[in-house]
Amino acid sequence: MKSFILFGWIALLLCATSTAADQTVTGAGNQQAAAIALKSPLVRSAMDFLVREAQQITDKSLREATLDILDNPRTCVAHRTNLSSQDRKEILQKLGAAQLIDPAYGSRFPGGLEAGVFPPLANQEQACPHLPQPFEAAPGSFFDGHHSYPGGLAIHEAFNEMSDLSLADDYRRLYGHLDSRGLPVLNRKASGDDLQIDQDIIIAAPIWHDWAKDFVFQWNADGTEFVELDFGGNGATDNYGAKGNSMTGAHHILGIAEAIKRGLRPDFVVALASAHSAPAMGNEYKVANWIRAASIIARIDPVAKGYLTVDAEHHLRLPPLAALGSFDARGGTPPEPFFLPEDTIHNLSDGNFFLAMPATIEIVAILRKLAPEFGYPAGGTAFNTSFRNPTLSYETSERLMFIYARKGLAGVRKQLLALRKSGLI
Repeated sequence: MKSFILFGWIALLLCATSTAADQTVTGAGNQQAAAIALKSPLVRSAMDFLVREAQQITDKSLREATLDILDNPRTCVAHRTNLSSQDRKEILQKLGAAQLIDPAYGSRFPGGLEAGVFPPLANQEQACPHLPQPFEAAPGSFFDGHHSYPGGLAIHEAFNEMSDLSLADDYRRLYGHLDSRGLPVLNRKASGDDLQIDQDIIIAAPIWHDWAKDFVFQWNADGTEFVELDFGGNGATDNYGAKGNSMTGAHHILGIAEAIKRGLRPDFVVALASAHSAPAMGNEYKVANWIRAASIIARIDPVAKGYLTVDAEHHLRLPPLAALGSFDARGGTPPEPFFLPEDTIHNLSDGNFFLAMPATIEIVAILRKLAPEFGYPAGGTAFNTSFRNPTLSYETSERLMFIYARKGLAGVRKQLLALRKSGLI
């Protein structure tokens, strides 16, 4: 659902930016954005929080892989290792043949479909292609979308991480404790429970989900961003040939591709793929299509590796996980596609943008109004690079929205004056 709320915004942006900066080379503004983000106490503290949480993962393979993508500035992007131009073209052909990409997008996407599915990396086509900017410099979405400022990705992920942890605890407290008769009772203080929620998935999924925004949303020299390609379906008949739309942002599928390429376990990959839509209530096809697309990009057989299974009609479906295995062993079949509760918890945690999106729209308009008072134009490169982006990186649109709602324009002006006094704008 969430991916389709944003789809209209992204589609409009895509059409409006057909003459945007060349997206076949790394962003000319990446270094400038990094310099801004590195001065933000909130960005630094968000990164510290994410690293500390990742260190709590008990599964060694998952913990090491999560810390590598998060805290290793020289991490190798595994699904792009030694990937030649010819390899990329063959992958695009396979995505097209599987109706997991719309060829029509290529004519209006900056750099074509190849740039959309394979955003430029440092040292690409080599054994260890690197991220084009530090993780903490990346924005959280498209320009003027939620968290669209240097460091917005780390702040967005930190909020989603806190939400996932909190939601899991809420489920434990309400459903996971029993009274003397063995019936569930709400227990707000108890630490244990009998739900056996997989805490490794709860911790790792929000970190992995938006990781690929680092290279999907690179910075242009004028302080704007790359635009994002939507794929993962044809947008019309994606529900195993029936009506359905599973197109979504490239970052979602590329993050799944990285997890698959690194051999992370199927239950985690399915939970990761559920960020934009949990597989329940008729939406299994979306999650399955995103894993299909990611597997093509990673050049991995998803059935052989247990990420998908094939049903009697030769459709690729989500694999049997956890209790479903014992269910099938008894000779039955479940009435609906089985999903793990962690899938839906992760999906719920990815709702940070519901406030962040309208806050950004409102606050950027306010910043345009106030910019001349601080010696900046109300738009263009100087506004973006020296006023808008630093202000949002240090204050965030959400915080300024709370201030504006309580104290009006004067409250926002006061925050800007403090930034000016500190030499930050």
